[in-house]
Amino acid sequence: MANVTYYVAMPFFQDEAGLLVAGAAEECQHSTAALRRAEAMSRAVGSIGAVAFCRSGDPMAGEFSDARVLKKFGEVPDDLAGL
Repeated sequence: MANVTYYVAMPFFQDEAGLLVAGAAEECQHSTAALRRAEAMSRAVGSIGAVAFCRSGDPMAGEFSDARVLKKFGEVPDDLAGL
């Protein structure tokens, strides 16, 4: 199977201890949709920010490249690797 690219928007919240918590990711049809959805997520009640990213790979083989951040909105840390 050929490589496919997934576009995703994901919000972030803070828990009671002030730690960053990733919310539910939403797959989008294309990069523009992911950017718009992430921006909207960043403005939702309780959200501290959101990120739009993409990831390419072969779903049949289960092999994917690292996620590539398209844009961050709000108070999202620079290093998202640990999330």
